[in-house]
Amino acid sequence: MLPLRCHLNPAPPQVLCRFCAVMGKLQSKLKHSTYKYRPDGIIEDRIQTKAFPEYTPAHVDAVSVVAALNSDFCVSGGKDKIVVAYDWKTGNVVKRFRGHEREITKIACVHKSNQFFSASRDKMVMMWDLNGSPQPRQQFSGHAMVVTGLAVSPDSSQLCTGSRDNTLLLWDVGTGQCVERASVSRNLVTHLCWVPREPYILQTSEDKTIRLWDSRGLQVAHTFPTKQHIQTYCEVSDDGHKCISCSNGFGGEGCEATLWDLRQTRTRICEYKGHFQTVASGVFLPRALALMPVIATSSHDCKVKIWNQDTGACLFTLSLDGSGPLTSLAVGDTISLLCASFRRGIHLLRVDHSPGLELREVAAF
Repeated sequence: MLPLRCHLNPAPPQVLCRFCAVMGKLQSKLKHSTYKYRPDGIIEDRIQTKAFPEYTPAHVDAVSVVAALNSDFCVSGGKDKIVVAYDWKTGNVVKRFRGHEREITKIACVHKSNQFFSASRDKMVMMWDLNGSPQPRQQFSGHAMVVTGLAVSPDSSQLCTGSRDNTLLLWDVGTGQCVERASVSRNLVTHLCWVPREPYILQTSEDKTIRLWDSRGLQVAHTFPTKQHIQTYCEVSDDGHKCISCSNGFGGEGCEATLWDLRQTRTRICEYKGHFQTVASGVFLPRALALMPVIATSSHDCKVKIWNQDTGACLFTLSLDGSGPLTSLAVGDTISLLCASFRRGIHLLRVDHSPGLELREVAAF
């Protein structure tokens, strides 16, 4: 079968305008090129010409990770070593948290709480409280290398951390003490995700493997079939029945996301292929957005894609030109996504399902 190609029309010259705003600094930016897949398989080229506000930046350097604390606030971190709580609906910095000595690598938020954790290349994990001091509430030190995985238990009593030192550590959040330690040769951890309402932790690795750990003793409960490329990220659905893993790659080799069954069969359900560089993040989108279940992925190719979860069909692609690699993706609310990037901070994206499923950028910070 011949590959389907599309030719994007060149964007029109940038139009300069000014916004008057009462909250946050706003600048005008032109939207970037997008294209969508119609049900008949034809690709539509689209150029969105509406300007969108650009708020005061949350960070002064590349953003490594963004996570939604609640439906109003997000928490992010990056190369500037600062953890930032941001009101993405108004464009205001809520609070900046300083304590790490090197780049922030991961953020994990405590469910229905104002508390969250950050991991860093300084080998440390720190716990913060939005309503408390800008100093860390708790510190967790035990890894020998950069911390690359961070997951909070459903009841918020335990924290699991992973590192390039091949180890996973399980912590008591209340005391800050390490209660379990596990090590697997060549298991360079890339991401951790706790399964909702279960004692299990999902983990991806540079050894191309996805593992399911039982936190009761911190033992490997299941190992999924080895992929052909490094697994960069994992995400579990809200019902705990399915998970996504993401692959690195270049030139379209690898560069896919994979849907797995977490229940008894624990088999591969579907693959999502269409990115041309490493897929860095993937999320399950709220069911209210579309008639069918959908997921979204972000990649180092500067694109965010929306997929039909069941068929693997790409429903829409948004190209954030000039953003550099897209590093992290988070669901803000039922219609909003937050996307972190190397060069242009954090992008606020809006999912529009009328008349068809589309994605557009509405702000940047």
